[in-house]
Amino acid sequence: MPTPIRFFTPEWAEAARAAADAGPAQEGKLPSYWSWIERARAGYTARWALGLHEAGAYLVLTWKDGRCVEGVIAPDPGDAEYVLAADEATWQDLRDGADPGRIVMYRRLRLERGDVLAFFRVIYFFVESLATLSRVAATPRP
Repeated sequence: MPTPIRFFTPEWAEAARAAADAGPAQEGKLPSYWSWIERARAGYTARWALGLHEAGAYLVLTWKDGRCVEGVIAPDPGDAEYVLAADEATWQDLRDGADPGRIVMYRRLRLERGDVLAFFRVIYFFVESLATLSRVAATPRP
């Protein structure tokens, strides 16, 4: 197993970007579900800022034409179309394997900015991307 990197650092942001870009392991769900994810992802262009409240830090992921092309840590969400944030306990729960769909549904990771309807049109794509990046091995922030 690779040595974990620090959570919410530039190294983790790049690893999270690469994981999101690679996409989820397509197992455990019906093939039609994965077909829907691929259709939602095809041509998808947006910027997500996923925040960590206590640190005042955001993982900013840039999607262009269905690819996650950039992942950086920033002190603010900048011009991201979708801003979501959670506390350290929620991020830890995600890293420990909590269901990302439930995390979003129960508003532990809250949409703070963005077109709600447009966001929820691709919610399963978002949830699968969140699940994928949450599995990137990471130790607590320094």
